[in-house]
Amino acid sequence: MSTAASNVKHHASRAAESKPLEYLARGGFIGYGIIHLLFAWIALQVAFGGSGQDSDQGGALQEIAKQPFGKTLLIVIAVGLGAMAIWQAFEAAIGESGPKDRRAMAERVLNGARAILYTYLAWNAVKVVQGAGTSMGDSNAGMTAGLMDSSGGRILVGLVGLIVLGVGVGMAIYGYKKKFTRHLKTQEMPAGTRKPIIRLGMAGYMSKGTAYAIAGLLVVSAAVNYDPEKARGLDAALKTLAGYSWGVWLLVLIAAGIAAFGVYCLAQSKYRKI
Repeated sequence: MSTAASNVKHHASRAAESKPLEYLARGGFIGYGIIHLLFAWIALQVAFGGSGQDSDQGGALQEIAKQPFGKTLLIVIAVGLGAMAIWQAFEAAIGESGPKDRRAMAERVLNGARAILYTYLAWNAVKVVQGAGTSMGDSNAGMTAGLMDSSGGRILVGLVGLIVLGVGVGMAIYGYKKKFTRHLKTQEMPAGTRKPIIRLGMAGYMSKGTAYAIAGLLVVSAAVNYDPEKARGLDAALKTLAGYSWGVWLLVLIAAGIAAFGVYCLAQSKYRKI
C-alpha cells in the first residue's frame, strides 16, 4: 500500500471512530427502528384492506410527517441516517483486513450498499419534510418505464430484478444463519435479553429478505410483461400478496417480522459495534 493510500486509510479510520459520529449513528438506528415499526403497521393495514398508502419505508416516512412535530422528528431521523451512511461508507473504505480476504471484501460491499440505502432514506426523509408528494413506489415505476423505453432497457430491468431477488435471498440466509451477530456486542447483553434480541434479528432479516425477493420477482415480471407498475418495489410486493387469500396471512407474518426488525434496530442502537 502506498504512503498516500495509507494516510487516507488512517484518517478515514480515525473519522470512523469519532465519538460524535458514533452517537449520531446510534441515534440513526433508533430512527431506522421507528421507520420499520411504522412500515410494519402499514403492511398490516394493507393485509386487511385498511390502507391505500405506500407500504414501504417511504409510506412510513409520510406517516411520521402527519404526526405532531412529525417533520421535526423526520429531520432528526434524516441526520441520524446520514450519520449511519457516513459511518458505513468509512467501513466500506477501510475494511477489516486485506483485499484477498473474500469475507472481508463481501462485508465491505455490504457496507457500501448500506451506505447507499441509508443515504437514500435520509434523502427521502428530507423530501417529505420539504413537502414532496412523489412516493418511492411511483419513482421506481417511473424509472422502470423510462428504462423500458430505451434500447435494451427491458433486459437491464430484468437484471435489476434478479439482483433484488438475490439480495432478498441473501438477506434471508443472513438472518437464518445469524451472521448479523458478529456485528453485535453480545457479551455486553444481559443474559436474559441476548436470545430474544438475536431471535428478533433473525425474524427481521428473514421477513425483509422474503419481501425483497418477492419485489425482485415482480421487477422481473415487469420486464417480461412490459408492466412498470409491477416494479414499485416493496409497495408492489406487499400489495400483490394482499390480493391472495393465502398471501394475506403471509403478509401478516412479514409485517410481524418487519416489526421485529424495528425492535431489533432499537437494540442495535445500544449493542451495535460502531
